[in-house]
Amino acid sequence: MSELYTKEVDESGVATVTLNRPAIHNAFNDELIIGLTKCFTQMENEDDVKVVVLTGEGASFCAGADLNWMKKMVDYSEEENIADSMNLANLFHEIDTFPKPVIGKINGAALGGGSGLVAVCDHVVAHEDALFGFTETRLGLVPAVISPFVLSKIGASHGRSLFISGKRFDAKKAMDIGLVHQISLERHFEKDVAAVCEDFLKAAPESQEVCKKLISDVVAMDDLNEAKIYTCGVIAKRRVSSEGQEGMAALLEKRKPNWIKK
Repeated sequence: MSELYTKEVDESGVATVTLNRPAIHNAFNDELIIGLTKCFTQMENEDDVKVVVLTGEGASFCAGADLNWMKKMVDYSEEENIADSMNLANLFHEIDTFPKPVIGKINGAALGGGSGLVAVCDHVVAHEDALFGFTETRLGLVPAVISPFVLSKIGASHGRSLFISGKRFDAKKAMDIGLVHQISLERHFEKDVAAVCEDFLKAAPESQEVCKKLISDVVAMDDLNEAKIYTCGVIAKRRVSSEGQEGMAALLEKRKPNWIKK
């Protein structure tokens, strides 16, 4: 299963996870879905991993579902189809709630579920030639499983236009709607991704985990008073945490905090 993706961790703590099915544009099947889910679950407890970069081998990032795999599902029962879709939903949820920063390095086309993977990354750097699209309706399908994650990024208005039409769009459009954070020229692509990783490595790891949960929790809250109580409780705990004390001491003493490698 590991040959379907690769994982490399450098000395700074950046783990690069690469989808490795270039012959079919890194389309995912059941094995890749299960393998990636396991990979991210394991990395939660790997102390040497500080930041994860998700990318694709070859010309594409991810073309979504492997159609040969999808065609086999015509013989599945409804219960089997739901169980199979749940595996994919669990993968997106695992990456979306992953406690460490996930950087999307979008090296080429990200279509269908591939654009869903883009949506669950915390920061996305797109190659200037990257192509996006929620193309399911043009195959007689719908972007159902990815919709909660994508719509939280781009909103219902853009979802209506892009989901229903199934049209493809470029990196500039992807950035305009909030799916992508920056576009990188070919000659700067590797350097730009490395610079983003360096920025994320400067933040305190436990604070990053708390911050990711904070964002999810606050966005889901409708009651302002509930949000006030919750957020004040979060900052109160961080102020007295070892990271919070170390960070403030480092600033006052004009030195780097202990989570930054010298």
